[in-house]
Amino acid sequence: MAQAAEKTNLTDARIAALSIPGRGWSVPAREDAVNRLRAMGLPERRDEYWKYTRPDTLTQVTPEPAAVFENDEAPLFDGMDRVKIVFVDGVFDAEASDDLSLEGVRIERLAEANSDLHWARDLYGTLETNGQTPVARPLAALNTAFATDGILIHVTGAASKPISIVYRHESTTSDVILHHLIKLDAGTELTVLENGPAAARFNKVMEVDVGDGASFHHVRAQGRDHERRAATHVFARLGAESTFKSFTLTVNGVMTRNDCVIELTGDDASAHVAGACVGDGAFHHDDTVFITHDAVNCESRQVFKKVLRNGATGVFQGKILVKAGAQKTDGYQISQSLLLDEDSQFLAKPELEIYADDVACSHGSTSGAIDEDALFYLRSRGVPQAEATDMLTLSFLAEAVEEIEAETLRDEINTRMAAWLGRRRG
Repeated sequence: MAQAAEKTNLTDARIAALSIPGRGWSVPAREDAVNRLRAMGLPERRDEYWKYTRPDTLTQVTPEPAAVFENDEAPLFDGMDRVKIVFVDGVFDAEASDDLSLEGVRIERLAEANSDLHWARDLYGTLETNGQTPVARPLAALNTAFATDGILIHVTGAASKPISIVYRHESTTSDVILHHLIKLDAGTELTVLENGPAAARFNKVMEVDVGDGASFHHVRAQGRDHERRAATHVFARLGAESTFKSFTLTVNGVMTRNDCVIELTGDDASAHVAGACVGDGAFHHDDTVFITHDAVNCESRQVFKKVLRNGATGVFQGKILVKAGAQKTDGYQISQSLLLDEDSQFLAKPELEIYADDVACSHGSTSGAIDEDALFYLRSRGVPQAEATDMLTLSFLAEAVEEIEAETLRDEINTRMAAWLGRRRG
């Protein structure tokens, strides 16, 4: 009883410190999210899907201060032709952003979409609500209730260039809640890029509705801020013959929790989710993925690689749920860690739950050290040990990076990872 009361008090205090922004079409969904949040309560370590990750710094009323990382590198994706949208500590920066116009795509800000007949009205909070079953995701409900801004993207044709959302962190105490909605009509295609640390504490939800025959590609790099804390959520619904591909690169940050919840609701759909992370020292990184197959002849892939050193912790919780009738399902899941010392740890919880009899599903999880034979081979050919270790590290991460479909994006991610490893070595 005391534990339940403590959880209720924490939830009530967090809700009391926030307010539903503005008025308009999103208010009913926001009020529903507040009620759902009160009913489920904020996450705590005793919850099944938080037993490997302490959520307290993500749920407390006031965020822990985070020093701003001074980055002298050129921003990722800067050399690409794209529509750039910039948020600084959660506030839209019009001067740093491009004009929000792109043929075949309607781009708006959540904070300025006031029409009661807006297309987003039927989507806002819908996929997030669906994603609360069978696993509660309270931080996502909090986001739906209190998000102050975000980007609304309605794709009606094949976008000629990617949409790039850039998050900049300038305040040591910023506490940011953003909510993005993306709707792809049947047969359309879009690539969304994200990069940057965003805030001292960041809570983000992205809801993606992929229509029949549409293709959505998502590549993000979560910045290099050493003290960043973030909880992100991607909720996706896939129509028939649609494609969803998402890749996340994470380097540094003291606490990162990435949730991805995908429903394959149309026959012949395909969903690929991948991640690569490199963690050093006070680094805790948690990828939690839940993919539901609810249609015939669908494919899903989960590929996650983590490189950990100096006491860093990596977590992977991945599930494939195959519902009755979802025959011809092809589900694959792999999670692996490379531990560069004995102080780091990798905690994995792979799951399969299958109610159909004509499926091909597999999962695997491994953890190990650098291959000494491969390291000796490189050293024997004159490669210094630190450089040889970096080469083997990049090779280990390659399977996850290969999930990025566009070669130019793969090359940029690989180049940046190599530079980061080289800088660490120096």
